[in-house]
Amino acid sequence: MIELDRRASAAGVRLRAHDVIDSTNAEALRLLRKGEPGPLWITAETQSAGRGRRGRKWISVPGNLHASLLLIDPGPVRQWPQLSFVAALAVHDAVVEVAPDIRPMLELKWPNDLLLSGAKFGGVLIEGEGSEEEGAVAIGIGVNCAAHPADAAFPATDLAAGGASVSAAALFAALSIKMPGRLAQWNRGNGFATIRADWLARAAGLGETIRIALADRELTGRFEGLDDTGGLVLIAPEGGKVVVAAGDVISFEGSR
Repeated sequence: MIELDRRASAAGVRLRAHDVIDSTNAEALRLLRKGEPGPLWITAETQSAGRGRRGRKWISVPGNLHASLLLIDPGPVRQWPQLSFVAALAVHDAVVEVAPDIRPMLELKWPNDLLLSGAKFGGVLIEGEGSEEEGAVAIGIGVNCAAHPADAAFPATDLAAGGASVSAAALFAALSIKMPGRLAQWNRGNGFATIRADWLARAAGLGETIRIALADRELTGRFEGLDDTGGLVLIAPEGGKVVVAAGDVISFEGSR
């Protein structure tokens, strides 16, 4: 049974748990339009129209975690993309809490994925509505606890396959208390420097040659770090520096 950690409940966070829903993010945004004040978690045993970044379908099966957190006015709109790093760290924290033995195998992939032994087992989707002055965000989180797609573009796995028998309920309870801690660290964007440092300490491919897919082409270069907004800093083969604001790391090609 999906439940909040009692400390999250005591802090005023609420939960609406569903058996089946189209999308937890879509439901969070619907509730926002009806005046939902947040902070509110939406969870589902399964989703009929789960989605990832760039409109990709997110396969949602029972036993995996499908959750979204609705936050009202979490920080300046221009800094909302940084919440991908905040959420990924919170999920990492939660996995380490419930499955400490696999910690050495966990990494974070720019900009919003979680890896276990080099394969993707979780992702984050940030969707928001509002103006520059005020708005709200749905932080969507999907974690493969018990199953994973066999035909994913990037290699996929799940916690059970990686040796960690963790229920979605146990992981969610841990996540519900780890997320407020990371949000407090981020501090409406004022603390992104420490979030960035913590994320880089867990980053896959840092200092190595990686390949990135952009909307219209691919780039290859050495993953140097993140800039102060969360953009990926890439050193091109000819030596120039490129900052990638949006894209997908599609392969790790090792040290140069």
